[in-house]
Amino acid sequence: MEILQVNKIRTQEELERAFAIRKKVFVEEQGCPADLEYENEDVSTHFLALMDNMPCGACRWRKTEQGYKLERFAVLKEFRGKRVGQALLAAALDDIPDHADLIYLHSQLDATSLYAKFGFAVEGEQFEEAGIRHFKMVKR
Repeated sequence: MEILQVNKIRTQEELERAFAIRKKVFVEEQGCPADLEYENEDVSTHFLALMDNMPCGACRWRKTEQGYKLERFAVLKEFRGKRVGQALLAAALDDIPDHADLIYLHSQLDATSLYAKFGFAVEGEQFEEAGIRHFKMVKR
């Protein structure tokens, strides 16, 4: 039985592991510009997923003018389909302050069903971000 855990990042070493996962998924796999990938890091709360102590996924949340935004959900290819994304999403949601008035995210098209399981609903038209199609989703 594989052991999956998600930790709030507390050290620079953990943050570097999260960045390495995001670089592999977003920059190398999906072709996102590297300069867009690493903005707002200092104002974000980061998470690292570990499967049997191997770093396998990452995400973050940050407070914006609109509310609390969940971002940068990345799971390494060899760990997809093992509930890593769900565990990251649950940990991030659990960490957001209870008084949060609005929680939202920009979902890539193939991830909308995952977010919908956690109460997020598509709002507005499809749009492009870093060359990839997305929907804004808001937690209801």
